[in-house]
Amino acid sequence: MYDFKRRIYEVIEVSSIGDISSRAYDRLMTTAIIVGLLPLTVKEMNNYLVAIDIFVSILFIFDYAARVYTADYKMGYQNYRAYIAYIFTPLAIFDFLSIIPIIYLFVPVSGFISLLRLFRVFRMLKLVRYSKTMIIIRNVIRKVKSQLMAVLFLIIIYIFGAAMLIFQLEPNLFNNFFDALYWATISITTIGYGDIYPVTTVGRLITMISALVGMAVIALPTGIITAAYMAEITKKKSKYEL
Repeated sequence: MYDFKRRIYEVIEVSSIGDISSRAYDRLMTTAIIVGLLPLTVKEMNNYLVAIDIFVSILFIFDYAARVYTADYKMGYQNYRAYIAYIFTPLAIFDFLSIIPIIYLFVPVSGFISLLRLFRVFRMLKLVRYSKTMIIIRNVIRKVKSQLMAVLFLIIIYIFGAAMLIFQLEPNLFNNFFDALYWATISITTIGYGDIYPVTTVGRLITMISALVGMAVIALPTGIITAAYMAEITKKKSKYEL
């Protein structure tokens, strides 16, 4: 017996070898995502861009509805909890957020409504679903999520610690504590815009230490992701060789 619902699931998911319909759908959605980002490259919308935005939004609504409809296949169990669980997955949330900007086209523009235009940037994240390389990277990040969270926690602690020190040592340099946090973040990333800089010897010493520590701390996530990525590639090669 032909399972229409399962066929929809197979088409909207990343195409498998030989599935022409699924591959065509992937290419259609990839093109729609790229075209849907065009409004973010101009200051003012024109009739052509509005038409494109409406068409792309309708396509995204259809895609979102189809994915929710087939969520039981995606999540692996057949009850209402599968639909609820899917809606709160990261990619499903990004799919929903990428649809929201269509509201901007049909309601009077206000301060809050105008900000909805910025939600178009979430359309870029939809590309993760249709790129096999990005899928590998997504899987890698999932595997090392706990390590990355630990590094992020370490970075946040260091930024707050450095900000507190410099804020007490050079109070005249900062208007508020947020400025000190800004300085600490810029220092640990070794960007150094030069708009805020310490003038005392101790303050400069802290800046030097912050930059040196930043070089080591910022490199940690790169090393973790690279090692996990190479392990994933090696695993896939071994699988194909078998």
